Amino acid sequence: MRIRELLGMQVVDIDAKEIGKIEDVDFNESTGQINKIAINLKKNILSSNEVLIHYDNIKSIGDYVLLKINIEPGE
Repeated sequence: MRIRELLGMQVVDIDAKEIGKIEDVDFNESTGQINKIAINLKKNILSSNEVLIHYDNIKSIGDYVLLKINIEPGE
């Protein structure tokens, strides 16, 4: 999978709630391994938050990104 395919992908937490979309990816320059993903958490039309999720908290990547953790909108 290419990074551009990952950007904008929908993220779902362990409770199957859609929490936002991938906005950015932090990776190790020497190994190319993903360290963290930045998720844009949509609160409403005019506001949003960004949260960084460590790669270890990702359960799977397919049609969407499934996390191993629960994300609350206020986090």
